[in-house]
Amino acid sequence: MEIRIKISYLATVIACVLVLFIGSKTAVSGNLELMNYSQDIVKAKVIRIVDREKLNVNPDEPVPMSMSGELVTFEARITGAERKGEIIIASQNLNSSFYGTQKEVTQNASVVLIHSNEEWHFNGYLRINRILVLGIIFALCVLILGRKNGFNTILSLGFTCTAIFAVFIPAILSGRNIYFMSISVCIFIMVMMPLIVIGYNKKSLAAILGCAGGVIIAGIIALVMDKSLFLTGIIDEHSRYLINLPGDIKLNLRAVVFAGIIIGAMGAVNDVAISISSSLWEIKDKAPGIKFSELFKSGLNIGRDIMGTMADTLILAYIGSSLSVVLLLSVFSGSFLGLFNSEMIAVEILQALAGSFGILFAMPLTALFSSLIFVKKNQV
Repeated sequence: MEIRIKISYLATVIACVLVLFIGSKTAVSGNLELMNYSQDIVKAKVIRIVDREKLNVNPDEPVPMSMSGELVTFEARITGAERKGEIIIASQNLNSSFYGTQKEVTQNASVVLIHSNEEWHFNGYLRINRILVLGIIFALCVLILGRKNGFNTILSLGFTCTAIFAVFIPAILSGRNIYFMSISVCIFIMVMMPLIVIGYNKKSLAAILGCAGGVIIAGIIALVMDKSLFLTGIIDEHSRYLINLPGDIKLNLRAVVFAGIIIGAMGAVNDVAISISSSLWEIKDKAPGIKFSELFKSGLNIGRDIMGTMADTLILAYIGSSLSVVLLLSVFSGSFLGLFNSEMIAVEILQALAGSFGILFAMPLTALFSSLIFVKKNQV
């Protein structure tokens, strides 16, 4: 039995690696003009400050906002990419009115520089290293506290991120159908995650079926409301940039909204489905003689307790992710009608509501599938 479990686990991992590898190769086999469009951005370390120059800030002599303030020129050594070790001269525009209050670069500071108009400019302080350290600490905590399950959690998270960044995003930038790719990625994640974390058993099957039902409901709501709300997909300045990307590929922004809704909903729905399935399995394990109706009722009761917190989680997550824009629209819209009628806010609300509907229907579906699968026929 133990050997069979290990073989099944290893087969799942190998299958996931193969699917992601083939998916990545297929995703980038089309038109990649968009993905080849990039700027020269490098990591560097500041050697010394060369000069400080006060730019025109006279209100009687208007100048572009980006040209006001103080210009700091500094010498830096490139620490990454092909130009590692090269000494360059770069500049930092300390313009609080346009860029926000920036900290002036200092000697030995690690920065990111961008090459534009034949000059190097300060793009920001190097943050990825500190984020990486925090990620490693998180992974260690998961491994220490979760042990085997912790390792499986990290592995499934790695597969999920690979599916999004190595398959889904390259695919849509290559001109693949966004609806098809988003559904394919969701299917992969909702099947992979329970099999890796829980294993090949009845709990995984019930969780997969319940999650699939919830995501389908969220997707249907997204498609129906897309037409009834007359969405264009242009919800912010980033969407406008996507319209004018170089190359011949034209992204379907409404499909991008759909993808964001079902991918965002899937995470919460999967969490609920696995929680209910695992809970009912424990109940069945401790009370082998429990009947279908009793187990199903227990699943509904557990789901009701989960429902409130998960709906709040979705709403707060979407509000938190776009809080700055909400504040800006609140100031300039002048009324609640203008605020909530804007497409950006409407899409955020739609994402939260579609995800909540997915959770709402995933709970009874998971309870139903779990009860049918866990309880023997003669106990129904």
